[in-house]
Order: sequence, then C-alpha cells, then structure tokens
Amino acid sequence: MAMAAFIVGSDLLGSGPRSLFGGQDNIVGEIGGREISLEEFQAVAQEVENNYIMSLNRRPTENEMPAIRNQAWDMLIARNAIVPEYAKVGVTVSEEELLDIIQGKNMDEGLKNSFRDSLGRFDRAQLYQFLNNMKSLPKGHPNRAQWDAYYPNLAPARERIKYESLILKTNYVTQAEAEREYHAQNDVAEVKFLYVPFYAVSDSTVTVSDADLKTYYNKNKEKYKSEQTRSLSYVTFPVAASATDTATIKKGLDELVEGFKTSTNDSLFALTNSNSENAFKTYNVSNLPDNFSGQLDQLKPGVVVGPYLEGGFYKLIKMVKISTDTAYYARASNILITWDDPSDAGKKKAKEKARKVQSEIRNGASFASKAFEYNNDATKTKGGDLGWFTKGAMVKPFENAVFRATKKGLINDIIESTYGYHIIEVTETKNNTTYTVAVIEDEITPSDATRNEAFRKADAFASGLSGIDDFKEKAKQNNLSVFEANDLGTVERKINNLGEARGLITWLFRDAKIGKVSEVQDVNDTYVVAIMTAEVEKGFKPLDQVKEVITPLVKNEIKGKQIMEKLKGKTDELEILAGQFGRDAVVNSSSDLKLSSNSLISVGFDPIAVGKSFSLENGKRSLPFTGENGVLVIELKNKTVAPAVADYTIYKNQLIQAANGRSSYTISEALKEAAKIIDNRYRFF
Repeated sequence: MAMAAFIVGSDLLGSGPRSLFGGQDNIVGEIGGREISLEEFQAVAQEVENNYIMSLNRRPTENEMPAIRNQAWDMLIARNAIVPEYAKVGVTVSEEELLDIIQGKNMDEGLKNSFRDSLGRFDRAQLYQFLNNMKSLPKGHPNRAQWDAYYPNLAPARERIKYESLILKTNYVTQAEAEREYHAQNDVAEVKFLYVPFYAVSDSTVTVSDADLKTYYNKNKEKYKSEQTRSLSYVTFPVAASATDTATIKKGLDELVEGFKTSTNDSLFALTNSNSENAFKTYNVSNLPDNFSGQLDQLKPGVVVGPYLEGGFYKLIKMVKISTDTAYYARASNILITWDDPSDAGKKKAKEKARKVQSEIRNGASFASKAFEYNNDATKTKGGDLGWFTKGAMVKPFENAVFRATKKGLINDIIESTYGYHIIEVTETKNNTTYTVAVIEDEITPSDATRNEAFRKADAFASGLSGIDDFKEKAKQNNLSVFEANDLGTVERKINNLGEARGLITWLFRDAKIGKVSEVQDVNDTYVVAIMTAEVEKGFKPLDQVKEVITPLVKNEIKGKQIMEKLKGKTDELEILAGQFGRDAVVNSSSDLKLSSNSLISVGFDPIAVGKSFSLENGKRSLPFTGENGVLVIELKNKTVAPAVADYTIYKNQLIQAANGRSSYTISEALKEAAKIIDNRYRFF
C-alpha cells in the first residue's frame, strides 16, 4: 500500500516530468508543434551515422558524435518544418529523377565518393556491382542496413535543391539598382574632414544616469536579443600524480630490470608489462630513442637502459638486435650562400663569399655561429643542422658530397647546387644500421588513493553550501580560485580552462537553479564543484545584465553632444577647430573616397561619414555630426560622378549573386523561425 501510494503521489506512471515510461523526460524537443521523442531522435542519429560510414568507410569517433547529433537534429527540422513546404509549391522528385540521382548524370555526391578507384576517380562499375548485390542481401546485412538508411534521403535532398531554386529565381535586380551599385563603386569624392574621437572628452566630465541607460536600452533593445543562457562559478581540485605515485611507478619498473635483461622472448616480455603501442619496434639511426642515440658506439644486444622519465612516462628500453638495411642515413650541417643574380659575375661573388666563410671555419670559427650569420635557408637558427636524412631527400650535388664522406668534419670544398653554394659539415657519416628495441613504459598517473583524496576534498567543499556568497566565502577560506563562466548556451561543450565539459553544462541546464551547488563533477582529470549564478531566458537580456556594455555607449552619446555643442555655429578652418580638442583631434583628407568603402582614413568603419560626404555639394561643409567613433565635420572638395554606361549587366549580376548567397541561408532560417523550434537536447547529450 505504501509503494502504491508513493507511485501515485510521484506520478511515476503518468505523463509528468518524472515518468519512468516516457512522458516529458523522453522529449528531446518540439518542431512545428510536433514533439520529438528521444527514440525518434536516436533513430535519425543512427541514420546519419550509417550515412557517415557509407561515405567515409569508417565509424565516427567519439569527438565526431556531437556533429552527427547536430546533423540528425537538422534532418528532423528539415522533415518537420521544411519538407511540408515542398507540397505547397508542387515540388516533387519523379522515379526518373531518382534513378538519375542514383546512377545518372546528376548523381548524388555522397554516392560518388563511396565508389572510387585507387586513383580517386568515380568507378561506375563498383556502383553497379553494389546495387546488384543489394537485391540479394537480407535486410539484416550491414551493407543493406546502410543503404536502407541512405536511400530515403536522396529524394528529399533533391526536393530541397529544387525548392530553394524556385525561391532563388524570384530574386530580381532592377536597372536602377544596378546603376546605383555602379555609382557606389565608381563615383569618387575628394574630402577634407575634422575628426574628434569620443575619447577626446574625459570620462570624468560625463555623468550617466539610470534614465539615460534605460532610454538607450529601449531604443536599441533589438541588439540585446539572446537565446537562453546560464552562468556559473566553479572551483577545481586537480587530480595529479603525487610524489608517492611517481615513486611507486618507478619502483615497479625497477623490479622488472633484471627480468628484462635475462628475458629470452623480449617482445612477449615487453608486451606483457607495457601498454605501449611501440613495445617492440625496429629503428634506424635517424629515429632511435634518445637514450640510445647518444651512445651508438657502445650499443650491443642485451643492453637495458632505464627506468628513465620521458614525456610523463617511466620507460625501460632494451636493445634486442642490431642489423643492417639497404637504406642509408647520414647527418650534416649546412651553410647556404645564395647569389643575388645568376650571372657569372653574381655567382663569382657568392662563391668568393662562401670560400671566405669556409676559411674562417677552418681557422677555428664556430660552424653554428657562421650558419646563424650567413646561412640563407631555414636551418639558420639551428646552426645549420639538417638532422638525419636519407638518399633522395636533398639536392643531388649536396647529397653526393655527404654520402661519399668517409669521416666526420668539414668537407674540403664548397658544393654548388641550383640553390647556391653549400659549406657542409658532416656530423654523422652514412649508416644503414637498424636497431630492434623492446620498450616497457608506464604512464605516471594518479593512484586510486590520490583520486580519492582529491574527491574527498571536493566533496567536503561542496557539502553544506547555501548560496553564491557562501560558495565564494568558503573558496576564500580554502585558498581556492573561483572561476567564472558566463552566458553559456545549451549547445556549449567547453568551459574556459576546463576544456571539454559537456557533463557540467548538461547539469547547468537540466538540474541547476540559481544558488544551487553541483555534485562533484569529473572533468578531464579535474574534480569540479560549480554553482549556478545567473540565467537569461530566451528573448531580451534585461538591462541589469547589459549595463556594463551599454554604459560606455551612452557615455559616447553624451560626449558626442558635448563636442557638437562646442563646434556649433563655428565656421573657422578645420585646423583651428581641431585646436579646441588638443592632440586627439585629427584633420585629414581622402582623394579617392568611394560610397562602397564604408570607411574613412584615421576614422575607421563609419558608413554614416561616407554617406554624409556624398550627400554634400562641391565646396560645401557639413554640420557637425556623430559618427561611429566620434564627431566629424566634412568638407567636400570635389565629387566626380562616373559617366553613364550603356550596359549595367555586370553590376546587376553582382547584386543577384549576393542576393542568392543570402537567400539560401535566410530561406532555411525563415522556415525554422516559423516552426517555433524548441531544442531540449541538452537534457540528454
């Protein structure tokens, strides 16, 4: 009876938000008044994943899955908000068109990419073979399942192209519009102007009232539209390996040294005791591990080096076998002296310079310092060191000189190539030795005890907190830095220095409320405790939240009025007017200003100023006016209007292309807006 009462009271079997059998907890979103369940969304996501596999012949990685889910959501929007529009205008795809999409002249690009030969060319024979095989494959077969998921999307994709094309064809540019664009690009104005930037007036002289802020906010409210956002503060408890953890890992490898030395099956021993992908590998002199490469002369099978620390790992390495290969490697340093011109005189001058530098090195000068001083290639900052290289990697004359050398040191003569003259120091003669090496490595990671201790500290911090002020005070008492992450959207995945933190964002939108503290979150080997600090519902941000952004803009408005008041009625030369505002005021000119430029030299982006310039008559001066960044007074010296032309088609086409480019996006956005989409995916992913 108690259980029954509990179930009825909590509505676990009903349609409330806590229902175990569907209800609101199972709704991912709403499109066009239709609710989208989690099961439907996941089914479409599987379709997208199947298409991905068919196109790229591999499964998406975990990092690629968010993009897969976004594509699935877009597909659901298309099916529920966009596809229904096709019928309204009579857009369909016939059987003949569908056949053309699959194997005709206008094939689907995804299909083309799935059937290519070894040279990357579309292979129609492969496609035909695949389609023929489909007829005999059972429904459960993976290839059949992929095709069954891919095929239904072919016709809707073509319908969308046809639908958008119908709307794009309605774009029209009049002769007058084309002519106006012609003049915007070709009319030229010569202007002189006074520019007084807002910062010419000190902030201390400006007082901004709440009424001023409210007036500006109400006038510019559209600028502060916002999707739903939430903000949080958080503290971190890094999970890092302790000195004890490091010592324990090293001790474990120390205990393997003797067994490694006496092992008769080195590959098995290394694979058994290591998680390394390179537990058993053959190297040459160019890529031998650093701990071996410095002692090539002393290397012999059976030598074990380590444990040593490298890149967050403790490593043990054993030389298993030394043999030879057909490929040779050598190492050298180079100083390239290029000629200014390829004439005999130019080459002679460069050759003499190269001989002089070589002579200085023979007499004791450092090769590396001379390389830094004279070298004309990218190795200049590395003392001319080219590292190890094999035959075919260098220009032929250079390569021959290095691989013929029988000892280390400076090559006797300079070497000419198509690049210039080379001074060469052989640092390692040619070598075709190979080294088979077994590697045991153990990453330095925090132990369970270390993790538990970090979690304990995080959990102790989270317990008993009662609001934002308490959160910050307790952090201060524990010497913890409080980090802020403001205006996070539902689709965000990363937070500041935490990196990928989708779980924390999901908590923020699914479970949090202002002043609520999270449970301890594990984010990339860091324990995090967060508290929700603010929320903005979809719509307009409230004045309080944009006050800091608006205040300097309102100050600029007030400064602009002060500057214009000071200039009001003044007819003095612009230079004299500028003197009233000190060094910040600028008098400048432009001889080739065009209406399409939208900017003025020394002023920056200011379409208002450009428009004012072209509205003046020759020889006239504008009244002071407020632009984007300050107050201006403009004198039009001369305006040259481009002569009329017989054909404005070029400009007409430019405008149509721009309109078509915008339309493809705005069509989709308009349909989405009309569908009144509610996206609650953040509750699940």
